[in-house]
Amino acid sequence: MSITAPAPGPRRGLGHGRTLAGTVLAAGGLTALTAGLVNTRGELALASIVLLYLAAVVVVAVVGGVWPALAAAVASDLLVNFYFVPPYHTLTVENRDHVITLVVYVAVAVTVSLAVDLAARQRAAAARNGVEAALLARISAEPVDAGSLERLLEQVRDTFGMTAAALLETDGGTERTVAAVGGIPSATPSLSVSASATLRLVADGPPVIAADQRLLTRLAAAAARTLQAERLAAEAAGARELAEVDRLRAALLAAVGHDLRTPLAGIKAATSSLREPDITLTGAEQAELLATVEESADRMDVLVENLLAMSRLQAGVLSADLRPAALDEIVAVAILHTPGAPVQVDVPDDLPLALVDPGLLERVVANLIANARRANPPGGRISVHGRHVGARLELAVVDHGPGVPADQRERMFAPFQRLDDHTTDGGLGLGLAIARGFTEAMGGTITPTDTPGGGLTMTMTLRAAP
Repeated sequence: MSITAPAPGPRRGLGHGRTLAGTVLAAGGLTALTAGLVNTRGELALASIVLLYLAAVVVVAVVGGVWPALAAAVASDLLVNFYFVPPYHTLTVENRDHVITLVVYVAVAVTVSLAVDLAARQRAAAARNGVEAALLARISAEPVDAGSLERLLEQVRDTFGMTAAALLETDGGTERTVAAVGGIPSATPSLSVSASATLRLVADGPPVIAADQRLLTRLAAAAARTLQAERLAAEAAGARELAEVDRLRAALLAAVGHDLRTPLAGIKAATSSLREPDITLTGAEQAELLATVEESADRMDVLVENLLAMSRLQAGVLSADLRPAALDEIVAVAILHTPGAPVQVDVPDDLPLALVDPGLLERVVANLIANARRANPPGGRISVHGRHVGARLELAVVDHGPGVPADQRERMFAPFQRLDDHTTDGGLGLGLAIARGFTEAMGGTITPTDTPGGGLTMTMTLRAAP
């Protein structure tokens, strides 16, 4: 949840600033008005003079509120009496009509002041309610994410001018701080509002007025809802993580079960045939069965190696022994240990040495070549190219198979992903995940791109040795 709206601001009636402005206006305005009217004394009727002073009091009430207006009403009544009611320059009133005029004037001035102040306060209250409604609506509408509760507490602290705000929770008779901004509030906070049966909102700072208590109660309830939403989101994330772990475990068991059973079945059939006393085998047939046993054992060895490598990657315990090494030699060893369709190699022997772990890089190249062989059509060409680009070295494994759509290329690096490969000899789908993990452990990257004319090119970028 992101709360970015400006704070409603402190709520203290019309504020000290407006009261001071009204006082200054009353003093200055009445002085100026009196100075101007004294020069016209005798030309204007007393009723006209009184109305002019009443207008001034209304303006003071609008600007400064009731107290400056009341002061202006009393002061203007005295000024009218002193300067414009005979006998002049005294507070004595000899004419009964003048007495009535002055009394009615001050009564009307006070009434108007109160009415204007009340209207101003209602407008301020309406504006404040609008801001509060907008704030609460925004809090309710914003999606909850990590840190939403802290941002809401910051809004409370800034809105009411507090120094610290916190949400406390009572659990098992002990109260603990769930979230806090500006430090932990004191043991006797100036503000404490119940948020729920077990939660309360506390803050240190100036006291608040009754209207603020209403907003605080709503914000406290919003804080409780936000905390609940954050906990539900955390539980949902945990459930999704457990579901993903279960999915990976199920995929692992299914893949391992299938991929172990196939070579084991080959080994079992070959050895049973070799040990069957009723079957007479020629030398060529015995050699073929032994080759089947060896090939199946190699497949099991690769499978176990991949599982161990993936386990080290996911546990974060893989260590790379980086040292200068020749790419052409590593590629040659990798091809030698991955029997299959021939590979065309174009890795110059005069390339700068790469800063890599030779064992890990051999495994990466072997996995990429094995992946290219599975994707390549029968008789298709597979090639490995190496080149020097600035301070980096690039090693590309190129096939001419169906390729991989751009929107699926990231997914193929996930463990146990075989995309559209449904063959029985496709492995567990760990080869590319291991290749990326090993390459990144060496400080390199793997980037899949389209092969010109069709197919997929996997380009490793590695650091050159200094």
